[in-house]
Amino acid sequence: MQQQFDTSINVVEELEFKNMLSGEEDQMNAVLKINAGAGGTESCDWAEMLMRMYIMWGEKHKYKVKEIDYQPGDVAGITSCTLEFEGDFTYGYLKGENGVHRLVRISPFDSNAKRHTSFASVYVYPLVDDSITIEINPADVSWDTFRAGGKGGQNVNKVETAVRLKHAPSGIIIECQQERSQLQNKEKALKMLKSQLYELELRKQNAAKALVEGGKKKIEWGSQIRNYVFHPYKLVKDLRTGTETSNVQAVMDGELDEFIKAYLMEF
Repeated sequence: MQQQFDTSINVVEELEFKNMLSGEEDQMNAVLKINAGAGGTESCDWAEMLMRMYIMWGEKHKYKVKEIDYQPGDVAGITSCTLEFEGDFTYGYLKGENGVHRLVRISPFDSNAKRHTSFASVYVYPLVDDSITIEINPADVSWDTFRAGGKGGQNVNKVETAVRLKHAPSGIIIECQQERSQLQNKEKALKMLKSQLYELELRKQNAAKALVEGGKKKIEWGSQIRNYVFHPYKLVKDLRTGTETSNVQAVMDGELDEFIKAYLMEF
């Protein structure tokens, strides 16, 4: 009897939660980009830890996760990476992860075992499909090509299949090396550009709504959103909702739903 009750409660909560994902863009696939902050090896290592966390979150939800771009750090970790999440409501779930993520820990790279603070930024945008038309002037786009590199920096192609797109009006730069052909990577990069331009328009609309609906919480983009403390105590805390847990390892293994749901239910 109790099991049936708990199941019913979970179903109702899930329906209420999905009701929060009513925007047209919420149902789209998501692209998530991680950039290491200042701090060299420390931040690069932290960026790779975040990459692992989000990949594990996606796998727990049976989403298809693709690695679009991967730029390794000089010593360890990554300077940046771009992941695509394919599945129902992936953008809706992940959109609240936008912002700066802060790590406090005893550095494994410091022989003096001192405490270090590292930062990495996460940027999430919806991957537009053919139902949404975004006009791009070809004259505004320039291209560079280079050899695709794998983990550890080794060249995995002898020809320049990877591409770098630069969009002059917005300043957006996109690198793509997922596909085996340069043409496919160019098509993917253009799709990602359209997606980012679409997301920029969503930001403008959300900012306008926030001004009109003054009682709602201010929409912040690019600000620090969450602290991950490994030392001198263990705590992951979201600075927007106050949601926290001492089970740091579970969070780093992809258990993010508590934070994701708290954000969506409050904002």
